[in-house]
Amino acid sequence: MNYVLLEPEDFAAEDRVRLAGRRLRHVREILKSAIGDEVRVGVINGKIGKGRIERVDEDSLEMSVLLDCLPPDPLPLRLVLALPRPKVLNRTIAAATSMGIREIDLINSWRVEKSYWKSPRLSAENLRMHSILGLEQAGDTVLPTIRLHRLFKPFVRDELPHIIHGRLALLAQPGEEIEAPRQILQPAVLAIGPEGGFIEREVETFREIGFTPVSLGARILRVETAVACLIGRLF
Repeated sequence: MNYVLLEPEDFAAEDRVRLAGRRLRHVREILKSAIGDEVRVGVINGKIGKGRIERVDEDSLEMSVLLDCLPPDPLPLRLVLALPRPKVLNRTIAAATSMGIREIDLINSWRVEKSYWKSPRLSAENLRMHSILGLEQAGDTVLPTIRLHRLFKPFVRDELPHIIHGRLALLAQPGEEIEAPRQILQPAVLAIGPEGGFIEREVETFREIGFTPVSLGARILRVETAVACLIGRLF
């Protein structure tokens, strides 16, 4: 946690907040901050700045805050991601959010187990929590929009063509001859499949609507590794 993120309900006044729970423990036990110390703060979907600790005890702390800076600019990238295994999902959402992704579409694919869609980790509360962890890491405040698409074709055939209009559309697929580009200068949509990639029929569907399949080489990477490598390469 490099920034303490504040919720609207934390504010007792315009420039004063009260914290408890996880954030209190982090400030006391990890940052080891005391009265008079300053910590970096931001308000969800708002500005960032500094907070000065005015009071702290076992149950809560109070800070005066000054929020005077805008959060970092987002990446001009929309991520379309085949739903990962539940234990990987949390890390992937946090990582993508920390890198500045503001729009994430979780989609179905032939290699996605049906049971994944029943995981409690897909709850709005869990996705929000791990988005916040990514924001705290990066010093950002703006929560991403995460959409769930349980059916492959209705989203890819009907919605995605409109989404990619005016953007570079890339499909990450192991074994493709075309290498993923570097340092692109335009908005993009990046689709990443499950480990092992999309099946050929799905790849052809992406091709038909305007996606270019690209790869990072011969190796098959874990989903969270592929997300980080591709985003770092593209931007």
